Amino acid sequence: MRRGFVFDVVAAAVVVVADVLVAGNLLKGRDDFAPWFLSSVFVAVGLGLVLTVRRKWPMGSLGAALAISGVATVAGVLWEPFVVVALGLYLVTVRRDSRPARAYCLGVVSVAGLLGQVVHPRWSLLGAACWTAAGLLLTTAAWVIGRTVRSRRSDAERLERQREHQIVIDERLRIARELHDVVTHGMGLIAVKAGVANHIAEERPGEAREALRVIEATSREALTEMRRLLGVLRDETDGFSAPALAGLPDMVERVKPAGVHLELSISAMDVPEGVELAVHRIVQEAVTNVVKHAAPATCRVDVHEDRGVVLIEVTDNGPGGDVTPGGHGLVGMRERVAMYGGRFEAGPLPERGFRISATIPYKAQR
Repeated sequence: MRRGFVFDVVAAAVVVVADVLVAGNLLKGRDDFAPWFLSSVFVAVGLGLVLTVRRKWPMGSLGAALAISGVATVAGVLWEPFVVVALGLYLVTVRRDSRPARAYCLGVVSVAGLLGQVVHPRWSLLGAACWTAAGLLLTTAAWVIGRTVRSRRSDAERLERQREHQIVIDERLRIARELHDVVTHGMGLIAVKAGVANHIAEERPGEAREALRVIEATSREALTEMRRLLGVLRDETDGFSAPALAGLPDMVERVKPAGVHLELSISAMDVPEGVELAVHRIVQEAVTNVVKHAAPATCRVDVHEDRGVVLIEVTDNGPGGDVTPGGHGLVGMRERVAMYGGRFEAGPLPERGFRISATIPYKAQR
């Protein structure tokens, strides 16, 4: 806004100087030079002042410019083809639908040009026609340019709104995947431990109570994280802390009651937060699949970094078997890896067990 005001001040100064110089040059041979020249100076200064306030009062300044220019043209004290009117019309056109304003401007330019030639002849008929045509052309050009700028700004604003909307959609899809991971992991453990507790409740009540404690702890943790993610959906903010690689060791104790002996090998690494979240969720989903489909079993998780690429491998010694179609777990893991342009493989081992392997390059995201 300040830069636009500076432009208007400079333009006003140029208009005033130009009008005064032109008026002085054309009036210098007249006997009544002083009053006519003084009138031209007043008109030039008035138009300059109108030009400096056009951004604050666009319609008012345009109306004032039309009045001053129209009267001065008829009186014969203005020798520029409505430059200030054109500048005012341009700004009005950029800000709103200005067809009525354009019609008024063209009408005033036409009428003032013709009346000025009749009341106070200054040029030949051809010269007056050329002067009027120049005013009409300048005013029309200002309107066309203003319409173009307004249209482009509108398109840019619409594209920006679409971009922001798409960002919100993508973010909510990401959070939906987070909710799926939280629910699947927690409910998988709860289902396994509930089944164990149901079978041993009468014979081994102590182990049944332990299974219930695991169910309680797992459900509380899942509910806490779900509330945090749902809060993000309500607030449309990203004010939650994502699960970190440092939290992976907690899975060892959480899956042990389900009959899964988890071995972790995780090297210290400095990776972007998004990559860290993807690694955490891939490991979580893979371990959840072991609990659901392979327990009791031994599961080994290896997470290492090698020259800008995170290497993830999760293997178990369960019964193995082909990949079951229609599951969301492997699809979600594959999608997370694909988001970073990595490689994902999942399938049974030659003799027994199952293996999940993923690589996530992250240097390009930094």
